[in-house]
This record gives sequence, C-alpha cells and structure tokens, in this order.
Amino acid sequence: MTTPIDFLSNRYSCGKLTTPGPSESELEQIIDVGLRAPDHAGLKPWQFIVMTGQGRERLGDILAAAVAVNTDDSAKIEKARNMPLRAPVVVTVIAKYKEHAKVPRIEQVQSAGCALFSMQQAAQALGYGGIWRTGDLARDRTVKAALNLDSYDEIVGFLYLGTEQQANNCRKALEKETIVDFWR
Repeated sequence: MTTPIDFLSNRYSCGKLTTPGPSESELEQIIDVGLRAPDHAGLKPWQFIVMTGQGRERLGDILAAAVAVNTDDSAKIEKARNMPLRAPVVVTVIAKYKEHAKVPRIEQVQSAGCALFSMQQAAQALGYGGIWRTGDLARDRTVKAALNLDSYDEIVGFLYLGTEQQANNCRKALEKETIVDFWR
C-alpha cells in the first residue's frame, strides 16, 4: 500500500493524455480538494472554469482568436485551436484578486496556484494524469476578455487532465542536489 508521503514524493506532470478523463463525480471531488487550498482571510480568490466536450472546442476558438490578433499564420492559429483537445478535461484556474488590507495580491495568486496544484494531486490520486500549462495565452487580453475576466484577474494556469497515453512515460529524475541547500 502506498503511503501519503510516497504518493507525494512520486508526483509528476504528464502532457500526453487521452480518454477517459475524470467523470463528473470525480471532477466534483477534484474541485472540492482545490477549494481546500491555503486561503489567508478566507477570501476564496479563485475561479475554476471546467471544460469538457464542446467546452474545450470553445476554449480552442478563444485561443485561436487570440493568436490571430498577432499573426495570420494559419498553422499557429490552428495549433492554438487544438491545444485544449490534448486532454479530455481542461480546468482554467483564475486568481480573482480581492482588495484586502492584510492579504496582498501575491498571496491571492499563490492561493490560486495552490488550488490548481491540489486539483492536479487529487486527479493523480484518482488515477489520472495531468499537467499545468500557462504560456503567453494565459496572460493574453483577448483570452481574458473572452472569459469575462477583469483586468486585475490572472489566469494562473490551464490544468489538463486525462489518462496517460503510456503509463509512467512522463516521470523524470529529480536533481535535488542542484536545488536544495541545507544550512546547519
């Protein structure tokens, strides 16, 4: 039996996803876990847009329109249109900034990031793979406007969820020695 620490120690992202994706009841569980993210002052500074089926195509149209603002390269526009189709579920996670004397913007964005990460963990606990994607389109004004976001809202990421195309194909070795310093 895998212990919680073993599970957490073996977390990884996988962008090679296919069907099936989480069911509606599993998505509810995943969202419930996201709602437990650290949240200074209980502001709930997040919004989750869950896209499945044609919802992913709608997101693809939004992404394609955003790319088309800057280029007429049909290959780039089509690539953007197909991005959300790389997984059966895409959850757009948004930091909804709320003015607060004790909770700065960065804490609210970090809270939304924690929510996204927690949802990815929950999906993995349910047997699904996932990857957190951002890129220029996460900061694009056309995308934000199409999602009815305010100028101060921030897309923290697009969480792609589904079944790994090939089990354990996405695991990478950790390089702790180059990242961690212990001061004793």
